[in-house]
Amino acid sequence: MANKTSNKKIAPVAQNYARIGIIATAVVLVAALGVLATNAVSSHKDSSVSDVIENVSSDATNAADVRIAVVRMDAIQTDAAVLKDLRKQKETFEEKLRKELTKTQKDLEKEKTEIEKSQDVLSREALQRRVVDYQNRVNKLQRDLAERAQSIETSYQKALAEIQTKHLDPIIEGIIAKKNLSIVIDGRFARLGSNAQNLDITNDVVKSLDKKVSNIKMNTPLGF
Repeated sequence: MANKTSNKKIAPVAQNYARIGIIATAVVLVAALGVLATNAVSSHKDSSVSDVIENVSSDATNAADVRIAVVRMDAIQTDAAVLKDLRKQKETFEEKLRKELTKTQKDLEKEKTEIEKSQDVLSREALQRRVVDYQNRVNKLQRDLAERAQSIETSYQKALAEIQTKHLDPIIEGIIAKKNLSIVIDGRFARLGSNAQNLDITNDVVKSLDKKVSNIKMNTPLGF
C-alpha cells in the first residue's frame, strides 16, 4: 500500500491539467476541514490533547527499516526516448500552425493596405462593410488559432497520460518492488549528500522505459 501511494505522488507526468484538479480538490477539502474544525472547537472546548489522541497508535516506522530512493521526473521527461519523440510530434504541429499564421497575417496585412487605399474610392457604406468583413475575418482567425493551439496541447497531454498510466507507473512500481523500497521521493525537491549510494533510480527508470516503448502517436489535433 505504501509503495503504490509513493509512486503516485512522484510520477505526475501529465501535471498541467492534473494540477488544476488537485488544486480544486484541495480547496474543497480545506473548506470542509475548516467547517469540521470549527464544529469540533465549538463542541469539545474542554478536551485536552491527551484526550483527543488517546486512540492514536504508538507504532512508528523504525528509520533502520525505511528504504528510500529518489527519481528525477524532469530528467525522465528530457531523456526518455518516447517523450523525446512525443515532443517532436507536438513541435511539428506547432510549427505548421505558425507557418499558417504567418501566411494568413501577410494576407490580412495586404488586405488592410488595400482597404486604406480604397477610402477615397468606395462609398462610406461600402467601406464600412469591407472594414466589418475584415474585422470578422481577423476575429475568426484568432478563435481558430486558439482552438487549434488548445487542441495540440490536449492531444499532447492525452499521450503523456497514456505513457504514464501504461508504461511509466508500472515500471516505477516494479522497481519499488524489486528494490523493496518504502518511499520514492521526487528528486527535484531532494538534496543528496555525496555519500548517498544507490539512491537515485532515475537512470534505471529511463533505461527500462526505453526498453518498453520508444514512441506513441499523438491524436491528430483539430484542424490538421
